[in-house]
Amino acid sequence: MQQAKFAQVQDGILAGATQIASPNFNARPADTDIQLIVIHNISLPPSQFGGGYIQQFFQNKLDWSIHPYFQTIEGMQVSAHLLILRTGEVIQFVNFNDRSWHAGRSSYLAQQECNDYSIGIELEGSDDLPFEAEQYQALVDVVVTLRQAYPKIQNHIAGHSDIAPKRKTDPGLYFDWQLFRQRLSKKTSSDL
Repeated sequence: MQQAKFAQVQDGILAGATQIASPNFNARPADTDIQLIVIHNISLPPSQFGGGYIQQFFQNKLDWSIHPYFQTIEGMQVSAHLLILRTGEVIQFVNFNDRSWHAGRSSYLAQQECNDYSIGIELEGSDDLPFEAEQYQALVDVVVTLRQAYPKIQNHIAGHSDIAPKRKTDPGLYFDWQLFRQRLSKKTSSDL
């Protein structure tokens, strides 16, 4: 059996992920169990990849003057637990034990405020372009590990558009849910 690149979560840290701390987090409510993964997409500027702008944005270090689009998001303070780059590299910005600011006003199975009980995973991408094979592979590996660490997740995996349908469209039509779930199922069954 091949060892997954992201084999474990220890003290809220994903082993194998690059660690870049974001200041945009706070404590989860007391006695809250992690029970949901939310998948997003992000690109800065929209539909352009690379440049490190997402990382800077999540650290409140983005130079708003570099691009006109950046001025439309100036002052926003957001984060996700994880970012999966086009190359498949995984970066962790917020400890899983903490509440990252990725979902905003949201609801899943009638439970409000998804940030309280979810893990947010951003894929470097956009609503109008396909994602890379390396991203799907990394996402599958990460989700397998997260489900082992946080068993209440099970199959509770949603898109941002599912939990905030009037506000958000990501991960978008180009995110292949069927491919992702097939690979996840195959990976899970091969690990048994």
